[in-house]
Amino acid sequence: MGKYILKFSPVLVAVIMAASPTPSGLSPEGWYFLSIFIGVIVGLIIEPVPAALVGLLGVSIVAALGLVDSSPSASRNWALSGFSNGVIWLIFSAFMFALGYKKTGLGRRISLILIKHLGKSTLGLGYAIAFSDALLAPFMPSNTARSAGTIYPIVSNIPLMFNSTPDNEPRKIGSYLTWVAIAATCVTSSMFLTALAPNLLAVDLIAQTTGIQIAWGDWAKVMIPAMLPLFILTPWLAYVIYPPTQKTSPEAPVWASKELDKLGSITRKELMMLGYAILALIFWIFGKELGVNSTVAAILVLSFMVLSDIITWDDVISNKSAWNVLIWFATLVAMASGLGKTGVLEWIGTLASGHLQGMQPAPVALLLVLMFFVLHYFFASTTAHTTALMPLFMVTASALLPVEMLPSIALMLAGSLGLMGIITPYATGPSPIWYGSGFISQARWWFLGLVFGGLYLAVMLILTSLYV
Repeated sequence: MGKYILKFSPVLVAVIMAASPTPSGLSPEGWYFLSIFIGVIVGLIIEPVPAALVGLLGVSIVAALGLVDSSPSASRNWALSGFSNGVIWLIFSAFMFALGYKKTGLGRRISLILIKHLGKSTLGLGYAIAFSDALLAPFMPSNTARSAGTIYPIVSNIPLMFNSTPDNEPRKIGSYLTWVAIAATCVTSSMFLTALAPNLLAVDLIAQTTGIQIAWGDWAKVMIPAMLPLFILTPWLAYVIYPPTQKTSPEAPVWASKELDKLGSITRKELMMLGYAILALIFWIFGKELGVNSTVAAILVLSFMVLSDIITWDDVISNKSAWNVLIWFATLVAMASGLGKTGVLEWIGTLASGHLQGMQPAPVALLLVLMFFVLHYFFASTTAHTTALMPLFMVTASALLPVEMLPSIALMLAGSLGLMGIITPYATGPSPIWYGSGFISQARWWFLGLVFGGLYLAVMLILTSLYV
């Protein structure tokens, strides 16, 4: 019985909400749309069925009821609008870059080289893990694939060399490496626009609600200098706040060297993959000057990868994760656009401005970022968090803040998405993997998450204000 209640709870929430009286200032169509939207968010949080199916159900029900437009063809066009969105296809292409790193072995080689040269001390191992993540981050929009899929299998071998296990001296080295790995990926997820898929989703939602466009280079100019100090300090901070008892690790470089010997010399495909990654990065940074759209560049490089046999066409069409994310995000983008088309965002903005009217702009901006960050305690998905809250917070900001402040608040909200992954054992994709290794207890994780989360948010607020 409980299983069926859980499975149909999003539907129950939507039906109960829709059956309630329509609030003043909102049309019945807008209220019904908001009810379905809330049901979709509940479905994304508890996931009784796959997230992509939740999104498909949401857009198809809205379109069938004609809530966005009474014309059947216009409703169809709205329901499919997310699939023509350039950001969605940029995310899809970046997933293929991640597959290229994996298939060629380049990602593993980069991590092993760093461990070989930096891993003589435990602190050095921490930096090797962090740098591995940073080098992969611009090309891997899934921090789960990057941290849990590429780095975790390598790092998980290291504590065993020192007889450090979850049941035997976890603090010797295993706990420290675990925390550095998750903390580093949270920082790099905010450092690059393409390091976390919800970053790209957030940028698109910001454009829909306010018209503010944030390109790869615009993000990099602010977030790289803002995140760089945190990135450099993270392994050291973990070493001070949560120190390992094992301070040296001479075995790790020896092991990494043996693993590199097994890999052999760098292959032609690895060099080609590196070249394609650099080519994509050049287009993303200088796309405006070169007159090439970032999504077009990503698809072009992806085509080159297939032609060069870095990946095969079968790899492309059978990559379930990439297609799942494409369907999931495309439907969420359409649902988010419906909030504006049905008048829901305007209604929310009016309500919010009524409660916060009279406050100075700076405290309002600070309050919005703090609330956006702290509310992630209630989400197990950064995507669900972004979909549910980004349009709401941006329309509130538009109603309360001067126009010239909106680009700054937009970057601060979107830039915090990666950092908030540190706060709980379920806050971001790779968290359950690293937490599941057993080296850090739940109570300790929550405490460290509070300390590092507060520090990360404070530093981001201070430093981003200097660059925007």
